[in-house]
Amino acid sequence: MSHFDTLETRSQDEREAGQLTLLNGLLDQQGQRPLDNLSGLASLPVLRKAELSERQKARPPFGGLPVGDIVHYFQSPGPIYEPGGVSHDWWRMGRFLHALGVGRGDIVHNCFGYHLTPAGMIFENGARAVGAAILPAGTGQTELQVRAAADIGSTVYAGTPDYLKIILEKADELGERLKINRAAVSGGALFPSLRQYYADRGISCLQVYATAELGNIAYESPAMEGLIMDEGVIVEIVRPGSDRPVPDGEVGEVVVTSLNPDYPLIRFATGDLSAILPGTSPCGRSNRRIKGWMGRADQTTKIKGMFVRPEQVAQLVARHDEIARARVVASREGEMDIMTVQIETRATNPALYEPSIVATLKMRAHVELLPPGALPNDGKVIEDRRSYE
Repeated sequence: MSHFDTLETRSQDEREAGQLTLLNGLLDQQGQRPLDNLSGLASLPVLRKAELSERQKARPPFGGLPVGDIVHYFQSPGPIYEPGGVSHDWWRMGRFLHALGVGRGDIVHNCFGYHLTPAGMIFENGARAVGAAILPAGTGQTELQVRAAADIGSTVYAGTPDYLKIILEKADELGERLKINRAAVSGGALFPSLRQYYADRGISCLQVYATAELGNIAYESPAMEGLIMDEGVIVEIVRPGSDRPVPDGEVGEVVVTSLNPDYPLIRFATGDLSAILPGTSPCGRSNRRIKGWMGRADQTTKIKGMFVRPEQVAQLVARHDEIARARVVASREGEMDIMTVQIETRATNPALYEPSIVATLKMRAHVELLPPGALPNDGKVIEDRRSYE
């Protein structure tokens, strides 16, 4: 299969040079100093959703961020407002649909919502970019969905992973044979059993990782080995609660810089956990890959009546150069909360860290010293082991 464009197969050096040029142009527009290389991104602050929401309240609708040629205004839960455009592949979803084999002659049965949130328009814009026609189906009214898919001959489903199964089961009930043979899914977990269910019915199902603010971040190709980063974004994995990138392979929070000149977001934290995969995809696309969605980064937990946040754990680590990683564990003894702080360090005296723990976490804790590499690679900095049953 041909690639969407030559950007997908360029060398990593070419990619980083091109992205750096675009990034520095965006930084210049915002009155910020240019970077010498992409690793310089780590010196810039991370923008989290809560902060973006507060900015938008102070300066509606987009918080004073530079916005270019847009035609749509969207509202996501929070509320957070996002702009939208209609120019060619504005959300960069065409790249993913092309990887799925969608193009001219296809009819995309678009079951993403069109009201307030942008998901429906994101996939419609992508379908138009590859020359496909669209049925703006939205959600609900499953029997009418089946009727429309059968009458017009929909060939591609776009929507959440599980809703297609509902449509197919309704079609079976009504005795209708649909022509859908590919599925572009997002917005939920694609479990292996569900993908196999679709495969058994002759439907190729691939997933894309996208958000309302950023559009396409990473997507599956037919190789189905991780998610390939989109060419229009720079993806970092940082330690939850901090601005610091983690080594490749370590689980952390996905932080994305969008190179869309109409709505550039610099180091926007998605709140999702993932990790960088080594190597490149066997499909020939040369960009780096992530493992996919591995949980949420916001692990804020109440212990002894006080909230403990990932940012506080990051502050504890930052106080000591010899700490590799740390984790707060909440447990119960009888009817009392117990907080244990596990610290990866070569130090042998737990008392060394007690003042820093009180200063950053605002309470005393049991301290457990572990050798570097002992904590699980799961992105957790706060683990709640208490039973709520």
